[in-house]
Amino acid sequence: MIQSKAFVDPKEVIRSLPEKPNGVVVDFGCGAGYFSIEFAKVMGDEGKVIAIDVLPSALEAIQSRIKTEGIRNIVTKRANLEKANGSGLAPASVDWVIAKDVLFQNEKRDIMIREIARIIRPGGHAIIMEWGPVSIGNIGPDEDSRVSQDELRALLAAAGFSETRELPVGAFHYAFLVTK
Repeated sequence: MIQSKAFVDPKEVIRSLPEKPNGVVVDFGCGAGYFSIEFAKVMGDEGKVIAIDVLPSALEAIQSRIKTEGIRNIVTKRANLEKANGSGLAPASVDWVIAKDVLFQNEKRDIMIREIARIIRPGGHAIIMEWGPVSIGNIGPDEDSRVSQDELRALLAAAGFSETRELPVGAFHYAFLVTK
């Protein structure tokens, strides 16, 4: 049996950040809101979360959760992040971006990283999290589709990010906190 500490805990990830997220946070590939909800709770009325996904079903799931939990600082948006300017957000308009498990699913990884760089303000932060290099207990995608740490570092550097540190994200993933 796999221990729960092996999985990513959004609350723990947020607690490990060197500063409290504020302003506008964008969750690329938000799914059902695993990270969006926790960022919204931490920021309260002082911030806003934009939850982006390409799948309408994912956005419907997060909208249901928002309504059930009475959260008012999350906005959902459908977008294709594999296109240039795919988020539709203005340049340098956000303070934080979280992108968990989105790169391994896409061929145009460089476009997604450049989109994060385009929308994040100077001094803003991004958390880029991907599956680790080795499958443990058949959990996660095939090893061929995973993004290596070296590949991700190269993509981030090419987009103008500086890696500030790795974040603790359990046994199945790795994550970089980067600054623009």
